[in-house]
Amino acid sequence: MNHFTITAEDRVKTLDFYCSVLGLVEGHRPDLGFAGAWLYAPGGSQALLHIYWDRPMPALRTGVIDHLAFTASDLKATKARFDERGLAYDLRRQKDSGAWQLFSHDPNGAKVELDFAASEEI
Repeated sequence: MNHFTITAEDRVKTLDFYCSVLGLVEGHRPDLGFAGAWLYAPGGSQALLHIYWDRPMPALRTGVIDHLAFTASDLKATKARFDERGLAYDLRRQKDSGAWQLFSHDPNGAKVELDFAASEEI
């Protein structure tokens, strides 16, 4: 997988969610002739998420994509950032593997999954 692209309504809220809450970093984006952003994993060289600011929001927010999933670390700190901002989430533990999954929605309605190792503590 190279990257996902989402359409967003509010630049500030969207970047706050993906950068301040999830920990992605806004980085280099070539001049494509329209407004947008590219987000990277910290220290990463491949943009994981592309965001459009100049497109109308679709009537069906999720379309055929159900959710975006990211491998994550530091469940305790991540959960605290969600709690501090009053962001709704569903934290689950897989029965077989014990891995943690935190599900939430970005400000545009996209479902986001964060996957944490079973060894993480809350």
